Amino acid sequence: MKALNEWRITQMRVTPIAFRDPPLLNAVGIHEPYALRSIVELETNDGLVGIAETYGDEGMLKALAAARELIEGFSPFDLNGMDERVKHGVKATKSAGFEMNLAPGSHGAKNAAKVMAAFEGAMLDLIGQRLGAPVCDVLGGAVRDSVPYSAYLFFKYAEHIEKPYGKNAAPDAWGEGISPEQIVAQARRMRELYGFGSIKLKGGVFDPAHEVACMVALSKAFPGVPLRLDPNANWTLETSIKHAPALNDVLEYYEDPTPTLDGMNELAKHTTLPLATNMVVTSFEELKQSVRYPGRGPVQVVLSDHHYWGGLRATQTLARICETFGLGVSMHSNSHLAPSLIAMTHLAAAVPNLSYACDTHYPWQEEEVSAEGRVKFVNGSVVVPRTPGLGVTLDREAVRTLHEQYKSCGIRTRNDTAEMKKYDPSFTGKSPRY
Repeated sequence: MKALNEWRITQMRVTPIAFRDPPLLNAVGIHEPYALRSIVELETNDGLVGIAETYGDEGMLKALAAARELIEGFSPFDLNGMDERVKHGVKATKSAGFEMNLAPGSHGAKNAAKVMAAFEGAMLDLIGQRLGAPVCDVLGGAVRDSVPYSAYLFFKYAEHIEKPYGKNAAPDAWGEGISPEQIVAQARRMRELYGFGSIKLKGGVFDPAHEVACMVALSKAFPGVPLRLDPNANWTLETSIKHAPALNDVLEYYEDPTPTLDGMNELAKHTTLPLATNMVVTSFEELKQSVRYPGRGPVQVVLSDHHYWGGLRATQTLARICETFGLGVSMHSNSHLAPSLIAMTHLAAAVPNLSYACDTHYPWQEEEVSAEGRVKFVNGSVVVPRTPGLGVTLDREAVRTLHEQYKSCGIRTRNDTAEMKKYDPSFTGKSPRY
């Protein structure tokens, strides 16, 4: 084994993958049949391999490829040095049509922060393996043995319009989710399968009155269960204010109903609910702007995401700042697999002031790259791994299968708006729409 001062990263491998994703509706359209991610592997001169999962769109793959020379030859311990290299060596770019075509919260322009997060995740996995410690201990130690997650409900169609998985493929087991009754049934199944103690609905899809009716139906079906509604900034300020009274006694928090810090600040004057965001505060600069507002301010809960905040350590810093200003903290999610979910779990375990159960899309995914199999939820929580490093080993055959699926699926940049036009050619994805 190499001495610690001689320990170096010798090779980076990036494998783009695609896995099946249901027809889930959101503010800018509908999920495509396949979600894109990539697996980043950093190998060292003593044969250890650290892994991380990150975005898999074409822009991210180009950014990772351009950053290869920044990481190879680097010590896995030099996390600060890596941050500085990437910060100054990776350019910020935007995919064409990013704002309209991607689901809100995807944050495609922050290439440097996203590359830093991917490299850091794999480096922390390496450090944990080398020291015989789980990532949460490398981050300072776990303050909880398991991390709570929330049921994540979506309005959805029964199946994709073009039957992309084959003409004889059956619709997914979740079925259609449009009416209040269907949304309640979706929540009941989610809770029965995973034991989730809180429930979130992705809104911004239908007339706001319909979405409010769905939340009222959920509150009646599950009395006392914390509820959240996320219109993804697809409601105008006027609409958000109009529906606030009906939601005041229903929701745990009101997530991104309307765009901009100014809009959220005005809304805060018309509701008793905490306002949560992963859209108007997505960087430290935006956080600084938010806390400068007088009075209650536009945001009371920050929904972090280590994939675009710059990594696990940056998110710990974010949590400490939120504690200073009396803000709640939880975590945003995108379509993801075990490496991402377990990284979130290690991070959440090492954040003392985690205020709310975290989001996860994981129940909507069926395929996996982990040799340990699908991540298990116990009473709505994921037990924090105690094995060295991340605690996820790649199933090489599964990675190859999902990489072949990536090559054949034809998707290179997520575009929920274009996908929705297959169902409704007049759909524009304009936001706010209601």
